[in-house]
Amino acid sequence: MDGIHDVGGMHGFGPINRDDPPLEAWEATVIAINSVAMRAHLMNIDEFRHGIERMDPTHYLNSPYFEHWLDGITRVLLEKGHVNADQFQERVALFLEEPDVCFEALEGTPTFQGRARFRYERDATTLARYAVGDPVRMRTAHVRGHTRLPRYARGKLAVIHAVHGVYVFPDTNAHGLGEQPTWLYSARFSAADLWDDDVESDGQSIYLDVWEPYLLPRDSGTTQDEEGNACG
Repeated sequence: MDGIHDVGGMHGFGPINRDDPPLEAWEATVIAINSVAMRAHLMNIDEFRHGIERMDPTHYLNSPYFEHWLDGITRVLLEKGHVNADQFQERVALFLEEPDVCFEALEGTPTFQGRARFRYERDATTLARYAVGDPVRMRTAHVRGHTRLPRYARGKLAVIHAVHGVYVFPDTNAHGLGEQPTWLYSARFSAADLWDDDVESDGQSIYLDVWEPYLLPRDSGTTQDEEGNACG
């Protein structure tokens, strides 16, 4: 999705804060909510990410990281009917009035122990289109829905560095269109090619994991824009 949520490679946002402060209690709660929602199969990771991508841009830029999580989780669970909108608004109003109020878990609420582990690799049903060393070009579509191809890499040249196998395709999994597993590669980009004159090359490389629908042979004259994007 093209929006302020994809800020990779953009200027004007200041230095990256590398400090890792302890989690506040509300942040730990958001992580727990996300874990339960995933493990109860109320949403998948790609739906979760796309939920965040639809935050109001001003809210996104002026809120902390885990508030992004909370906003995205809430949006998806409401859209999928797992949370009743009227009850949700009533609960929010109550918390605004009584921030320290506590509730007992409802009967039937899922509980889990241990860390959630998800497997996204699938069995191959087709041959990989590309092999290690193949030169490729990223497609240039302006995808309206969720995609894992960052804006700064679109249309750029790369070389296949590794073939990971077949994995769930985020661009369809985020929209209820099924997993549609496809080949996943590691692509190596020259930093100089990726950022043009903004960096000194010094032989630096950047590696991105890219799904096969994001790729074209390097000598191809066809762009994703001409073929249409994955999500419509």
